[in-house]
Amino acid sequence: MSINSGANVDLSGATWRKAGAGTGNDSVEVAVLADGHIGLRDGKNPDGPALVFTPAEWAAFTAGVHDGEFDRPE
Repeated sequence: MSINSGANVDLSGATWRKAGAGTGNDSVEVAVLADGHIGLRDGKNPDGPALVFTPAEWAAFTAGVHDGEFDRPE
């Protein structure tokens, strides 16, 4: 997997777990990687591409989730 200007991250040994309340393969999967990086992939396609976030990127994303930044308008 390529991140951060082409740096490679080995995902072969990652331990993936279901995120949130998803069940079966219809969920997002998350893995804590080396150096605190976070992997995110589609549970329906575990052999497909994954997004990889730096610790700072993940912290900003989760802070936005907690603050309601991504909530749908009512």
